Amino acid sequence: MKFPGVRQFSWREVGTEARLLLIGIPVFLWTMIPIYHMFLFAISPKEDAFSGKLWPDHPTLHNFAIVFKQQHYFLRDFYIQFWNSTVIAVSVGALTLFIATAAAFSISRLKVPGGRTVLNLALFTYFIPAAFLAVPMYRTMGNYGLLNNHWSLILAMVTIASPYAIWVLKQASDKLPVELDEAAVMDGATTLQIFRLVYLPLMMPSLVAIGTYAVLLAWNEYLYAFLLLSNDREITLPVALGNFLAADDSPWELLMTTGFIYALPPAAVYYAFRRYMVGGLTAGAVKS
Repeated sequence: MKFPGVRQFSWREVGTEARLLLIGIPVFLWTMIPIYHMFLFAISPKEDAFSGKLWPDHPTLHNFAIVFKQQHYFLRDFYIQFWNSTVIAVSVGALTLFIATAAAFSISRLKVPGGRTVLNLALFTYFIPAAFLAVPMYRTMGNYGLLNNHWSLILAMVTIASPYAIWVLKQASDKLPVELDEAAVMDGATTLQIFRLVYLPLMMPSLVAIGTYAVLLAWNEYLYAFLLLSNDREITLPVALGNFLAADDSPWELLMTTGFIYALPPAAVYYAFRRYMVGGLTAGAVKS
């Protein structure tokens, strides 16, 4: 029996939904279980941290108080290190956006000579794993006197993030109608005016996606931060978290609490810009 105004589902649709659920539920659980255990450690007293229970007998927020009040030796520079991570991540995002946007505009819209070669060479760098470049990058920063300076990590992360950012923005730029540029030129617009008034507004979803990608890449970086920064007041929080494991009796509950706090900003950033992420990163993937 069919009811007016009520959508009828076919068996094929039901089967598709069921398969998606069978895949989605395990993936969701696989993703959330580590986060849940991190939170479990964060609200557990030290003596109950390894009890193996699904919920502590005496949940507490004391661990959060210790972290925020910097009441442990490894947490004495917590706010400084958190600020270091923030400054470096934002700087990497801004510089990557500036370089990638200018490069994509030049290659896609201005058709500069050699633009395609530059793009291909940039992508070629990804044939070399980033970990293999860590030691050469360390040597390079040492030659320029940038070791233990935030600029060393910022420049290193911009180097890693820019090729992918240029490629994504170039593909998205190719999707924009060239007639818009021609109309702007006929109205007397200069190249900079086209870039500022036509190009940037239309590219905003992709710019937000790439900016978010670059920020999160720098926020979560450990290897390069560990190699290039050494002073306790200059290192980022991920490197500082590694110091917890140097103790004979590591305070796992404080490590997990600090890690949980550190994971909240990227989660908030992703949630705020989630609608741009898929559309922005896949822009230009399908030709019209």
